[in-house]
Amino acid sequence: MSTAVLLIAHGSRRLEANQDLVAVAEALRTTDEYDLVVPSYLELAEPSIPDGARKCVELGASEVRMLPYFLSAGSHVTRDLERFRNDLAAEFPAVSFKLCPPLGLHPLMLDIIRDRLRETQNGTSCRVSD
Repeated sequence: MSTAVLLIAHGSRRLEANQDLVAVAEALRTTDEYDLVVPSYLELAEPSIPDGARKCVELGASEVRMLPYFLSAGSHVTRDLERFRNDLAAEFPAVSFKLCPPLGLHPLMLDIIRDRLRETQNGTSCRVSD
């Protein structure tokens, strides 16, 4: 059984914003756990979620874990991504599509928030320039 990770972000018109997900995918690929990691976007960027999932299947995945790179379970996660999961499961009945929870409620998120706050305390700006 080959497991793929489909990382899903909202997508942005700013290429730099989309590159964050690409960097996460590349970093995750370097671990021993997952070698098939595909970034995808809900809108405004490519590949789309269906295209990313199709790539996973074409590369031999029998299970696709759909990981929302979102901080909360808003309507995109609870409604839109579930709809994509259902559509993909119907298109590829031999493949298991599993929708993971979004990032925000993970216990380590508080550590990340504290780290970002410390960065600002140490003189690093919170503002991202255009």
